[in-house]
Formats: sequence, C-alpha cells, structure tokens
Amino acid sequence: MDTWSFFRFKGFVWFSVVLLSEKCFASIQSIGKIQPGFQASQMRYIDNGGKFLLSNNSQFSFGFHPTSDVTLFLLVIIHTQSSRIVWSADRGSPVANSDNFVFDEKGSVFLRKGDTVVWSVETGDRGVSAMELQDSGNLIFLENESTVIWQSFSHPTDTLLSNQDFVEGLKLVSNPNSKNLTYILEIKSGDMILSAGYQTLQPYWSMGKDSRKIDNKDGGLVAVASLNASSWRFYDKNSVLLWQFIISGNTDSNVTWIAVLGNDGFISFYDLQDGPSNGASPTKIPSDLCSTPEPCDAYYICSSDNKCQCPSVLPSHSCNSGIVSPCDPSKGSTELVNAGDGLNYFALGFLPPSSKSDFNGCKASCDGNCSCLALFFQNSTGDCYLFDRIGGFQNSNKGSDFVSYIKVLSDGGRGVNTGGDGSSQKRFPYVVVVVISVIIVVVGLLIVGFRYYRRSKKLPDSPHGTSEEDNFLEGLSGMPLRFTYRDLQTATDNFSVKLGQGGFGSVYRGVLPDGTRLAVKKLEGIGQGKKEFRAEVSIIGSIHHLHLVRIKGFCAEGTHRLLVYEYMANGSLDKWIFRKNKDEFLLDWDTRFNIALGTAKGLAYLHEDCESKIVHCDIKPENVLLDDKYLAKVSDFGLAKLMNREQSHVFTTLRGTRGYLAPEWITNYAISEKSDVYSYGMVLLEIIGGRKNFDPTETSEKSHFPSYAFKMLEEGKLRGILDSRLSRDVNEKVFAAIKVALWCIQEDMHLRPSMTKVVQMLEGLCAVPQPPSSSPLGFFKSISEEGTSSGPSDGNSDANLSAVRLSGPR
Repeated sequence: MDTWSFFRFKGFVWFSVVLLSEKCFASIQSIGKIQPGFQASQMRYIDNGGKFLLSNNSQFSFGFHPTSDVTLFLLVIIHTQSSRIVWSADRGSPVANSDNFVFDEKGSVFLRKGDTVVWSVETGDRGVSAMELQDSGNLIFLENESTVIWQSFSHPTDTLLSNQDFVEGLKLVSNPNSKNLTYILEIKSGDMILSAGYQTLQPYWSMGKDSRKIDNKDGGLVAVASLNASSWRFYDKNSVLLWQFIISGNTDSNVTWIAVLGNDGFISFYDLQDGPSNGASPTKIPSDLCSTPEPCDAYYICSSDNKCQCPSVLPSHSCNSGIVSPCDPSKGSTELVNAGDGLNYFALGFLPPSSKSDFNGCKASCDGNCSCLALFFQNSTGDCYLFDRIGGFQNSNKGSDFVSYIKVLSDGGRGVNTGGDGSSQKRFPYVVVVVISVIIVVVGLLIVGFRYYRRSKKLPDSPHGTSEEDNFLEGLSGMPLRFTYRDLQTATDNFSVKLGQGGFGSVYRGVLPDGTRLAVKKLEGIGQGKKEFRAEVSIIGSIHHLHLVRIKGFCAEGTHRLLVYEYMANGSLDKWIFRKNKDEFLLDWDTRFNIALGTAKGLAYLHEDCESKIVHCDIKPENVLLDDKYLAKVSDFGLAKLMNREQSHVFTTLRGTRGYLAPEWITNYAISEKSDVYSYGMVLLEIIGGRKNFDPTETSEKSHFPSYAFKMLEEGKLRGILDSRLSRDVNEKVFAAIKVALWCIQEDMHLRPSMTKVVQMLEGLCAVPQPPSSSPLGFFKSISEEGTSSGPSDGNSDANLSAVRLSGPR
C-alpha cells in the first residue's frame, strides 16, 4: 500500500468511528416542545447531562439525573442555575442509563425500566400531541397542541414552585428518611396541614394555628395556596385572600421562592436565583425543632435547647426497648407505665380525642387495644388520646395538663424500671446486666488501647478498607495531612455546599477552624474510585507548582475516600468562557491569555520538570481552576499516567473526555505527553473563541470550531476566530495564540510542539511559524473531494466533541 492510500484508509477509519459514535451518543436537546415519536435515555443524552428538553428561557430542563447510586437515574425537572430538582416522575423506581423514556407515535407517554413500565401519564385514552416544558417549570401534555390533559403542577412531589396552585386534593410528600418515614402536606378541612406519614397520620402543624401568618379575612376556608413574590398566599374557593405567610423580608421582584418538604419534617424556602448554597430563607415550618415528629429518636424527650433524653422509665442505654409489638403474643405480656411528668406530644393540638372518659377508662381502652402503644389523658377535659405509633416527646417548660403512659414489655428481664418489690428473683437480671456491662467496658478498653498502639506505630485503622491500600498511603513520601472523616464532615457542614461534580465524585466547600477555606472532593462509589484516589494522592501530593492545584490532605477511613485541596474562589474555567448571557461578566483578552499561559506552564512542569513524566490525560476547561485573581491552576489528576524519562510513548486504557481526546486514543496508537498537547490546543481554541469546540446551534460551517478556525486562517480572517464579544482587534498576542492552538491540534502527534515550546511561543521568546493549512480532521476534505463524503460537517460529530469523561479498555 503506497503512502497516499494508507492515509486515505486511515481517514476513512477515523471518519467511520466518528459517525458510529454520533449514532450511538449524539442527541440534541429540544427547546420548549417535543412531538410524538420520541425516545430518550441517560446514555443517549449523556453529552447533555441526561437532559433532553429545555424550557424556552432555559431556566428549567427535563431529563435524567443520577441518584446517590451513580448507576441509577431519576426522570426529573431541574432548575438549571441552582441544579435543584423540583419534580420527579419515578422517585421510588430509579432506572438504569439504558432505560428509555418513550413518547410514542400513538401519543402514549411512559418510562420503562427493562420491560416494566415504572411511570406513565394517565390521559384517559386521549392521545398526546405535544409535550411542553413551560418557563414556569410546569411540564404539560397537550391534546391537539392546545388543550392541557396532564401537567406536573397537578402531581407535585416534595417541591412547590412560584405561582404553582396547591389545591385541596393534592399532596406534597417528602422523600423517606432513614427510618422510612415520610411527611405529608395537604389542604383539608379548610386549613393547610403538615403530618407525619405513620399508618394513622399524625398532624404536627397547620397554617391556621401558626402565629406568624397575617390574617386578611377571618372565617374563610382555605381552598388553594400559592407562592407569590416573598409570601405564601392562601385563598378560599372564590379566590379571596385569607392569609399571608411571609417567607422573607426581601421583597425584590426578581426573587423566585420555592417551598421544599424535607425528610426532616420541615418545610424550607429557597430562592432559586441565588443557587443551592446560599438561597435558603431562615424562615422554616414549623419554627421549633421539638414540634416535629422525630427531632430525636422515638420515645426520646426533646427539650427547648434541642437536647434529647430518654424517659426515666426506660434505661438510657436501651431507650428504644419501649418500642414493642404488642399484637405479637410471642414477645411477652405488656403493661402501661408512666412516661414522666410535664410531657407533651406534637400531635395533641391537632387531633380530636379518641374518646372522653376518666383516666381508668382511658387506660383500659389502651390496654384492650393491642395496637395502642401510648396514651395521653387530659385531666381538665377528660380527653383520651390513643396512638398506634410514637415519635418524640416534648418537654413542656410551662408544665402539662396531660398524663402520658407508654406500653412496654412487662417482664423484668427487659430492663424496664417499673418499680418492683426488690426480690432476689427481680434483681437477678440486673446482676447479669452489670456483669455483661463490665465485660463490655473491659473489652472496649482493650480495643481502644490496641488502636492507640497501632496509631503510635503509624498503622492506619481502616476497618472497611484493605491493609494493602493503607500501607500504600502510609508509604508515600511527603504525605499530605491526613484528616478524619469527622473532621471533614465538620469542615463542610456535613457536605452541604456543593461546588461542582466531576467524573468520580462531588466537590464541597469547607472551612477549617482556623478559617482556612478548602475544597473537599468526595470520591463516590464507582469501580475506579480507589484507583483514581491513589493516583491523585500520589501524583499531586508529591509535586508543587504555582499553576497546579495544591493538595492539602486526604481521608482514607473505612469506605470513605476524600481529597482536600486549596480553595479556588472563581471555580472552573468553563463557567467563565461559555457564558451566553450578554449581561454576564466577560473575561477580557489579557485575563484569558494569562489563563492560557498559566495552564501551559503547569502542563510543561508535569511533562518536563517532575521526576517522572506525568501525562494528565484529561485536560479540559472543567479541570482548569481559577483563584480569586484568576490565576489558572491545573486540577483533577485522577486519570493521570506516569511515564519513565526513557519512555517516549506508552499504551494504556482509554481515558479522558470526548471532544478533547487526541486522535491516537481512538486509533489504538501509543499515547504520550503530546496527547495532553492536543487537549490543551482544544482548550486554547475555546478560550480564544469563547465557545465550545462543537456547537450544534451554529451554522454547519461554524458548528465544528477547529475546522472553522483552520478555514479562517487560510482565508486570513483571524477576527472570525476571536470571541465576537471582545472589542479588540487581532494583535500579535491573539495571532500567536491562534497559531499555537492550531499547531497543538495537529492530527500527527509529531507535528505538535512540546508544552515547553508552547510556553516559549506564547511568551514571545520564539517565533510561531505558520501551521499547516489543514485541520486535525483535514482528511475529510480529501474524502469529500473523492465524492465519498459531503464535507467536514458530516464528520464533526458532537459525540466526538462532547464533554463526557471516558475510562476503559481499548
């Protein structure tokens, strides 16, 4: 085969790979509406984060979103700016990445998990002609393109949006908590009621009894509630305003409040425009922690200072022994014992009494009902309340008119302090308990001593990890600081403020007690997490450079794997160069140039100045972080590859992000530091152009930016490459940066400059020669000339140019 035939064959193979990728992965988001004959899965829309439908104003998107198990996904409506889920179709039945949402030609709409339909739209056999995501966040299904036959606003989950009518008959239901308890908000009997979702609902708050509400009209019955501006408004059936509940003192009309029913039993309010971290209002429903069903564990007493204690009738080490199954005779006989004086219970002010009688009659009613776990009797009224499920008690500082009794197992061996007569037969179990307690204390001291000995020998105590992994971590030279998991929980306020999410975990903001700000990366449960953790700690822990993110420490405790970095105040580069809104802050050219130069210096250090040559393998704007002065630092070394100084190239598993991968990754050639050079060139082009390298919203000529840049270079129209939002002519620095970028993305790796050479060219220390006048996909041009392709646009698949991290065998 002659040289020309070889290159034509090579180009054909590359072209086929790209087209195949496009068919497998490439899908473009719809705006506003979708017509019948549509299917979507997380895998198909992976380039768009699983989202396949945007509202016209792009405030909301509809599609797939990962759960805490990153292999499973929910079908959701999400607020784009804050990344907050506002509605979910399949909360209880997450699906896999290949499962399909279907809007078929007959107008049926459903979500399938394997062969099982886990969610569908009930349309009463009326065919859906269009699906629309409105700017309000309401997902609607239309008949004849005009009549609404189903809408998500009428099927809320745990969130209410602004101007969403919440009417009688609808329910807001929280996600289950760790005890599988949910909370329910609904309008009934002319009031809005919040209840614990026990088998028999137990209310614990109502708007009618909340002293914070403002009365506009007395005596009406609430039929509808709606969030409007900074207040929650309640109307009767004739739309007469009855009450207002003020959410915040901020009356700015641009504020967009939502109400979220959490699995802690509270309704919290968030301003979507402020993002997920700082948009919460201090106003909560209810206002008092002890007024919720389970501020502490069941049977515990919650005090006004939010402390929890076990009733004296139950031993403090086994308070939950009071929770019995009285209808199961095999558990033993039961008796009612006094739970203590001055106790209250959250549901007493919201439920009618079970009966009216004297105390003995109330007690007899509970004794005779095997499902009764507790009773409350009000002396002044004779009201008797029976409960078949118990949450937390309240310690009433003002005293209580109620007598409270709980049902417990009556045999002394259960450790219930019922008084007793002090006989030796009754005391015997306490002797056994004392002996067992002494043994437990001794064993506990031995374990503590052994752990102290291990730590003094610098052997990590990792009960769920592997000794091989911990020995690896201890053996690293120049180890960063090792944190405990509790330290990082405290520093991040239990991981409450998410800064971003990468391929192998989420990053959270943290603050040490001395005020030092941190970024804490929590590696999440996927197959390669352990390998990436080792790579990142060993590589970045041993190198220090102005343009590389500094690792301050790590945590390897049990199954927890976390990395602690210096905090970068301005986040990742992609947030600054891909801005569409004309009113948003725009990075000027000098700042962009310094970011590009700093990134190049960081890579040059990795390639040339480290003891081992380090190939980053995942250079993209998301992995270039900016400090408060926009100083660029390369981050995320989870996929990096180490090479000996003697190695010029190496074969390794496929890793990186599509759209920034050098051709040698796809064509089974060995990779080298020149693979990073290619990725850097793609990033440099995006910095110059202020746009992604593939943008399907552009014309076919401009959709693939690298090809368009080569065309503009050939025609001498360099101003067409520079971001049109920059009011600057093409000067020497701009011209040099464009040429450097086009050198870096040459298909032939031998034509690409080293990163050290890139730094020199950008700094003007050496001239930048004219790059070859063909794009990295230039062989498409040759194919087009032979009539086998329609031109470059056919090959510029967004599958090849997406931002999805890959890692796997080649």
